Formats: sequence, structure tokens, C-alpha cells
Amino acid sequence: MARPRTVHDSVPRCNAGHPGLQHRRTIGIYLQFALANWTFFDAAILSAHAHPPYEDPQIPPPVHVQFVDWVPGICSLLGMLIINLIDKDRIRGDDYGDSTAVWRARLFLFIGFAFMAGGLAGSVSLLVLKYVMMDYPEQYTYYGYANVSQNVALMLSAVVLWIAQSAQTEYDYSLTL
Repeated sequence: MARPRTVHDSVPRCNAGHPGLQHRRTIGIYLQFALANWTFFDAAILSAHAHPPYEDPQIPPPVHVQFVDWVPGICSLLGMLIINLIDKDRIRGDDYGDSTAVWRARLFLFIGFAFMAGGLAGSVSLLVLKYVMMDYPEQYTYYGYANVSQNVALMLSAVVLWIAQSAQTEYDYSLTL
């Protein structure tokens, strides 16, 4: 015969005495954020130090990372900041009597997601128009792939951070707004 479950049975006992383990999801989110930016910075550094082909040293490298390549990442970063600066209770309308505050919070949430979607769309279009259609060698198309991977990782980081901040406990995740 099984004993009845209590509220505390679902919580693992191994994390109770380890204060460093309780912040691992936050560390994972920021590592993903750092990895996202590192991939693009790697491509920018490789572009700055690109050499001409060894067969013909008089021909310069065909493409470099320019300011237009930075714009999608900047848009996604701004969108991530806007999304994560919004108070989650204000979006739900909890404890706020002012209905315009809820409306404004939802508007800024939409603007943040629009920035992130625009950054992803810009990086994909930049990859296709600047790197794939020009039929560059693979060492140069890496710049475009790094830009897309940066924006995808920033979007995933923002979503995971949103979910982690809206959880009441370490083991409770909710996808509600």
C-alpha cells in the first residue's frame, strides 16, 4: 500500500544544501547569451583578419563584416532587453488598478518581440542576399551563418529567461503571459 503524496514529495532533496546549484538556470541563460554574441564576434574578427587566397595573393578577400551585419544583432539585443525589463505581473494585470499600464506593458512586449523578429529576419535576408547568392567560398559564408546563429540564440535566451523569471520556484515553469 502506497502512502499519500504530499506537496514536498515532488521536490528533489539533493539541492537543499547547495546554494550554487540554485542559480544554474540563470547561469545557463547567460552562457547562451555569451555564446550567441561570441559566434558573431568570432566571425567579425575572422573577417577583419581575412587573407587573400594563397593561389592569387593580389586578389583581396571578396567580403567583410560591415556595419550592416551588426544591425540584426543589435535589433535582437534591444528586443531581448525590452522583453526582459517588463514586469510580468503588469502584463497579467495583477495588483494594478490602471488598465492603461497593462496596455502599455503589452505594447512594449510586442515591440520587443518585433525587434527580435526583425533581427532574425534581417540576419536571414543578409545571409541569403550578401553571402549565399554571391556564391562566395564557405569560409566567407560563415559570416552570414554566424549572424543567423547569433540571432537565433538571442531569441532562445530571451524566451528561456522569460520562462525562468516567471517561475515561482526552481521546479515550476509556466508558459503563460
